[in-house]
Amino acid sequence: MSTAFLLTALIICLTPGTGVVYTLSAALAHGPRAGVVAAAGCTLGIVPHVLATVTGAAALLHASPLAFRVLTYAGVAWLLVMAYSTLRDRDALVVPQADSPGGGAPARPSSRVVGSAVLLNLLNPKLTLFFFAFLPQFVHEGDPHPARRMLMLSGVFMLMTFAVFAAYGLLAASVRQQVVARPRVLTWARRVFAGSFVTLGARLVLAAR
Repeated sequence: MSTAFLLTALIICLTPGTGVVYTLSAALAHGPRAGVVAAAGCTLGIVPHVLATVTGAAALLHASPLAFRVLTYAGVAWLLVMAYSTLRDRDALVVPQADSPGGGAPARPSSRVVGSAVLLNLLNPKLTLFFFAFLPQFVHEGDPHPARRMLMLSGVFMLMTFAVFAAYGLLAASVRQQVVARPRVLTWARRVFAGSFVTLGARLVLAAR
C-alpha cells in the first residue's frame, strides 16, 4: 500500500464534512459514547458507496445527471432535517446533575445515532463519485484482481475514517462539560451545527449543477 494513498486518505478524513459535523454534534449532545457510535455509523454509511464503485454503479451516476441530482436532493433534504432537529432539540445538551444515577444525561438510543449517521453518508452522491475517481488511481495497470484491490483500499479508508471521526468525537466530549454549563454557548453551538448542515447541503446542490 502506497504512502501516497495513506496520506491522501488521511487528509480527506481530517477535512471537516457532513460526517465530522454530525459526530461532533452527537458527542457534545450525548457524550463520548454517542460520538464513537456516530463515527461508526458514518463509517458504515460508506459501505454502499464502496460497493457501488466496485460494481460499476458509480459510472451510471456519473453518466446520468438525473440520477445524480435525485440522490443529491435527497441528501440535501436530510441535511435540512438534521439542521431543523438540531435547532429544536433544546433538551439534548444538558448539564448532568450531580445526584443523577450515573451522573449523566439520558442517552440517545444508539440505533438512532447510527441510523442518522448512515443516512447522512448514504445520501451523499459525492462519496460515490469520490471513490470512483479516487480508488482506481491506486490500482496498478494490469492488476489481475482490481476489485479485490479496491475493496482492500476501501477497507483501509474506512478504518481511517472511523479512527479520525472517533477522535473528533472524543475530543468534543472532553470539553462537553465546559460547553454545556454555559447556556449562551449551547445556543450558539446549536446554531453553528444547524448552519453547518445547511452549508453542507448548499455545497451538495452547487456540486450537482
